[in-house]
Amino acid sequence: MPNLTSYRQDPVLIALGGAIRRARLACSLSQEELALKAEIDRSHLGRIERGDNNVAILTLARIAQATGITVAKLMEDARL
Repeated sequence: MPNLTSYRQDPVLIALGGAIRRARLACSLSQEELALKAEIDRSHLGRIERGDNNVAILTLARIAQATGITVAKLMEDARL
């Protein structure tokens, strides 16, 4: 599936992607390092951070665990 253009991105996905990016940077992790820890593809992580992909709950749980925070904290940080 091709990436969505910016005008079609959902604000919730953009906010969640930003929260994930902030959590990753707070841990001083590159996208590649976080992707390896979360056992997901680096390009998929990049699309999630940009708000291009709707993240599955299991993937979100892996990302949260890899950054040392909870899914609830990620969602709280993504509030609009």
